[in-house]
Formats: sequence, C-alpha cells, structure tokens
Amino acid sequence: MTEPARILVVGGGYVGMYTVLRLQRQLRTELGAGTAEIVVVTPEPYMTYQPFLPEAAAGSISPRHVVVPLRRVLDRCRIVIGEVHSVDHAKRTATLSTLASEEEGAGTLDMTYDELVIAPGSVSRTLPVPGLADHGIGFKTVEEAIGLRNHVIEQMDIASSTRDPAIRDAALTFVFVGGGYAGVEALAELEDMARYTARYYHNIKPEDLRWVLVEASDRILPEVGEEMGRYAVRELRGRNIDVRLRTRLETCEDRVAVLSDGTRLPTRTVVWTAGVKPAPVLAATDLPLNERGRLRCTARLTVEGVEHAWAAGDAAAVPDVTAKEPGKECAPNAQHAVRQARVLAENIAASLRGQPLKEYAHAYVGSVASLGLHKGVAHVYGRKLKGYPAWFMHRAYHLSRVPTFNRKARVLAEWTLSGLFKREIVSLGSLEHPRAEFELAAAPPPGDGDEPRS
Repeated sequence: MTEPARILVVGGGYVGMYTVLRLQRQLRTELGAGTAEIVVVTPEPYMTYQPFLPEAAAGSISPRHVVVPLRRVLDRCRIVIGEVHSVDHAKRTATLSTLASEEEGAGTLDMTYDELVIAPGSVSRTLPVPGLADHGIGFKTVEEAIGLRNHVIEQMDIASSTRDPAIRDAALTFVFVGGGYAGVEALAELEDMARYTARYYHNIKPEDLRWVLVEASDRILPEVGEEMGRYAVRELRGRNIDVRLRTRLETCEDRVAVLSDGTRLPTRTVVWTAGVKPAPVLAATDLPLNERGRLRCTARLTVEGVEHAWAAGDAAAVPDVTAKEPGKECAPNAQHAVRQARVLAENIAASLRGQPLKEYAHAYVGSVASLGLHKGVAHVYGRKLKGYPAWFMHRAYHLSRVPTFNRKARVLAEWTLSGLFKREIVSLGSLEHPRAEFELAAAPPPGDGDEPRS
C-alpha cells in the first residue's frame, strides 16, 4: 500500500483553520479512502477570532466564545499541539516539538510531508523601548485581552483604596501605543467599560480616569480613510481621551511613560499595539522571503519558485492582481486572509488532482471599526458611516464572519443579554495564577523552621 499524501499545515489561525475547513470538503473522497491526510501543527487547540478581542476585554462577549475549538470543526484532520521550529523544504521535512516531546525530554522531532501550507500568522512587533519588556501589555491573544480587563479593574481598586495621590494618579492613567484597529478598539471598549464601572466606586469619577492614545503617524485607523479617521479622533477626544498624533513612546522605565513631545506620564498601564511582524518560523525555512520577512508568493498562493509549498495571510506577500499600480501586494488583514484561504484550499485540491490552479483576486471593499458601545466608523463600498449605523454594521459583519453556527448563536445571545442587563464589572485576576491560593495554604507557617528556644 502507498503512503497517503500528507498535507502539513503550519498554524491554526485564520488561514490555517479556514483552509483546512474547506480542504476537508474538497478532499472528502481522498480523506475517506485514506489516500490523503491533513496534519495541523498549532501552539493552541483553538483559533482566536481577533476582531472580538476588544469586546471580550470589555465583558460584552465571554472569552470562550471568542475562540473556535479546532478539534471540533476540523474533525477529519490530525491536530498536533506543538510548534514548528524550522522547515527544510528541499527534504520535505519540518522540525517540531509537541507537548509530549517536552514532557518526555525527547527534544524536537522531524515530520515529513508532501504539501506544505505555511500559515503561522504574525506576532507583535516591538521596538527597543526601555522598560517595554518589563511593563508593556500586548493585545493579540484572548489571554492578553482578559488579563488587560482584570488589570484595568484592579488599578481602579488600587486607586480607590490608596491614600497616596501619586499612586492613585498612576493607577488611573492608561496609555495605549498604536492607532490601528487593535489599539483604538481596545482603548474605546475599555474606556467605555471603565467609565461604567466608576459608578460603583464611591471615590472614583469617570473624569478621574486618564486615557492616552499615542500614534506615530498623523492619523488613526488609516483603513477607514482620512475623513473617518479624523471623525474617530474627534469622537475619542470628545470622551476626554487624549489622542497624541505624530508622537512616539520613548521609554516606560520605572512606570513612567515618556513621550517624544516631552510629556511624562506616571502610569501602571502601557498597552502596546503598534503593529505586527511575520512569525519567526519563516526565517527558519529555506523558502524565499521579501524585504519584510514575508514569503514571496504568486497570485495562485504558491511560494514563488518552489513546488508543493503554499502560503496566505500575514505570512505571505501575495500580489494584488486587482490593483491599478503594478507591484502592489494584498494587505495582511482578515478580509484577505479568509478569502485567500478559500482559494488556497481549492488550489491544493486541484494540484493533487492534476487540475489547473486559479488566481486570488479580491478588490478591497473597505473597513469597519468600533469606538465603544453604540459608536463606530465605517468606509465600505465607498459609503461612509459613523455613530450607531457604523457600530451596527461592525457587529453584523463580524457576526457573519465568525466561524460555525454554534459561535454565531452564542455571540448573538450574549449581545442580546448584555443589552437587557447591566455590565459585569468583576475582576478575575486570580485566574492568571490559579495555584497561588493553594501554594499559600501549603506554605509552612512562619517560625516552623526556627530553632527551638532553650
């Protein structure tokens, strides 16, 4: 018997999950007959729907409804929880480690494949800002989103109970760096939540909280256009949010954020959302990369000059065949990633069957962004919306895009309930350290190790 053709998918995010979801249908016959198999190697057993992270941080959506369990939706595949460290495509071999190999102390292992799909996504792009590694908070995973929510409420608890005005001011100052989707939506949702939460503190008023958005360029939310970007700035400033354009974070050592305009902000919260970069595994392959570290790809989503290697999403530099100017690439965003995954799956199936491949072509239709509850901006198909209509469009669009009917129903139910009842404002910071209470109880009482007195 011949070995089945193995399709190795590196990453279980947007591209990885959507590609395999469609591949399961495209290769139903081959998977059933055992002539093909799909192996997904991913660090987490779920896909995070990142556009919902700001609402999860604000408590509008439960964290478990922001993620999609891969084993449930990819039931015809083999899911390996681990990390690919390098790829030798010339030998059709990937070097990886799994949870089991770490426990066994076996180190890494090699896995062979016939077709390779590189879809590891991206990681936060940090800069050598002094103090950032020690005090910065990211906003790219569901763990970071919930951790940030707990942190914000914890700072309000600190401010409410301290008698030191310096500690109080630092606790109630929140600095967000980066004026893209992640930074603006996270700040807007959390400011909304914190302003509501302040009514339950006897000595904290909404105006006591200081929110600062730091952006190096001259506008925020460039995806929605210049006019809607200016509206977003006016909307945020109207809520007493300090928006600093053409400004950079110079340092945040000793819990003091120093900006390029000379402003010094004592703060216990610095949220870093200033862009992303390709996953490090791309540099550990023998595949061609462009100057930004992304894989050089063709419009058919194959890796340029290489056979049996495919890529899409954040990891891939895919030419935009719909662009008027030559040499332009598809933006690394979710709108392209989901659509690229569909074409990628169809092309892999066609390749295995010896059929012709098709090119990926999608004209960018626009963007929507939330600015908190009942507020938003949108620029879609040339139409510009703001306020409630844009916010409603934001929710409707992402509800239609979140995978599986199960998730759609759960998210819609939570939105409905949150509209009927008050917000939940509890901090569950202990979730980040689940063994802390037991370790305290198991610790020997003070003095147990002392020598007995004579």
